[in-house]
Amino acid sequence: MAQHSDRADQRCSKTDYSIEDLEVLFQFEKLLQFEKLLSTLAAAFTNLPPNQVDQEVERGLKLVAEFLGADRGGISQYSEDRQTVRLTHRYVRDPIAPHPHEAFKAESIFLWYKQTLETMGVVVFENLPDDLPAEAESEKEFCVKHGIKSNIAFPLWTGKDTPDGYIGFVFLRDKKTWLPQCIERIHFMGQIFANVLRHKRTEESLERAYVEIKALKELLEAENVYLKEEIKVESSYGDILGHSEAMKTVMTQVEQVAPTDSTVLIQGETGTGKELVARAIHKLSARSDKPMVRVNCAAIPATLIESELFGHEKGAFTGASSRQIGRFEIADGSTIFLDEIGDLPVDMQAKLLHVLELEQFERVGSTETIDIDIRVIAATNKDLAAEVKEDRFREDLFYRLNVFPIEVPPLRLRTEDIPMLAWAFVQELSVKMGKVIEMISPKTMDQLQSYPWGGNVRELRNIIERAMILTNGKTLNVEMPRSNGTSNSHSMVLKDVERDHIAEVLAMTGWKVRGENGAAERLDLKPSTLESKMQKLGIKRPG
Repeated sequence: MAQHSDRADQRCSKTDYSIEDLEVLFQFEKLLQFEKLLSTLAAAFTNLPPNQVDQEVERGLKLVAEFLGADRGGISQYSEDRQTVRLTHRYVRDPIAPHPHEAFKAESIFLWYKQTLETMGVVVFENLPDDLPAEAESEKEFCVKHGIKSNIAFPLWTGKDTPDGYIGFVFLRDKKTWLPQCIERIHFMGQIFANVLRHKRTEESLERAYVEIKALKELLEAENVYLKEEIKVESSYGDILGHSEAMKTVMTQVEQVAPTDSTVLIQGETGTGKELVARAIHKLSARSDKPMVRVNCAAIPATLIESELFGHEKGAFTGASSRQIGRFEIADGSTIFLDEIGDLPVDMQAKLLHVLELEQFERVGSTETIDIDIRVIAATNKDLAAEVKEDRFREDLFYRLNVFPIEVPPLRLRTEDIPMLAWAFVQELSVKMGKVIEMISPKTMDQLQSYPWGGNVRELRNIIERAMILTNGKTLNVEMPRSNGTSNSHSMVLKDVERDHIAEVLAMTGWKVRGENGAAERLDLKPSTLESKMQKLGIKRPG
């Protein structure tokens, strides 16, 4: 023991150190410094937010490279599909040129080097390019071209069958001698980087998934609210009814346009059933697996219609306490029905045209562009061509909507459909009211068919409902309202009434002038006489 103590006392004097002793002490001191550096790095990465990871990894890479005396250091990572490898973090000693930040195809980078790394778990070369085997031809050329004398590299493993990437350091000035203890500590340092980068990718993936789930949840909630409203609407109306030539023409048009994605403009007086026509088109289309989204442009205040159509972000305006998804976003992949389009404010007409042409929009208060795939059906009880002339409707929007026009005839021009409609309403209301109606008297039916029906099918249903309430027996007794003697025309001037009536009959017959069931036959006119009147009154087929 005393002898050992004497030897230790002798070694305490620097002047007694041999060259070997000095080298051992130096290496031991370097390893202690390296361990201290690794402890500092590990502590820096503890509970580090994902948005600070890249900056801290680059700082750590720089500290390790400077400690080792490396000229370059870098971390390369695979893309999510593992098709490419990109240098994501780097260190370069001044004044050496920086690394290129290009991505390489995974199968094209140095195959021998990559296979050796993944098989051996480390690649260490002290004398490059001489230490490389003959099969590493491309690796030799690279070392010669870039003046690489030594390097060390490790794969970044996080428990997978294949690594997430690679970390390495190269030396351009001198050849490097590596101690096993130093290699072990560099390997440990590589695992620190691998774990923190994997944690960052996991956190980012979770955040993306959370954002997607939140967006889907908001969309689902918006669809559910919308569907609850639509169920109330759909339960109040049956399918389109009518066997008149006018309605046969309409249904033929519906069947023709439904399979396409073409925009449809449905025109007709209030209460004629324009929405039912829109629903029939959607039901027969390839988009019928999703609900048709309805917007009543006349029922939404002008100050809120942009938000209602396109949605808004939280805080976009006073009262916007949360994000709201608009009807266009809900209708993505389906059909949007723009009812009463003629009442859309002029400033919104320009925005709507922009959305229809580009099929994309931004929520109010957001700069993020949202792409949509929708089919547009619009409806109006106004003469949009006349509205364009009066500068109340944009001409370019009119042409954008008027791709396939459908004119729904008023009830007074298809009186042969009234018995069918009346009985359909009686059956519907019988279930709701618990009443049994077995007969509608011929007199009552004559009254129904001779009434002008300014409110069209909607007015007919209201009158039947009132009669159902008042009827106590099994025969429906209808008390007809007093007719005002008009037919919903805007003008009482004879030529205007004549023009409107001829146009309505033409629309009812699909603009067929001559032949059986043509407009001339229905108007009891010679075809040549009708054509002369059409020219005189300026009646032309729309579109």
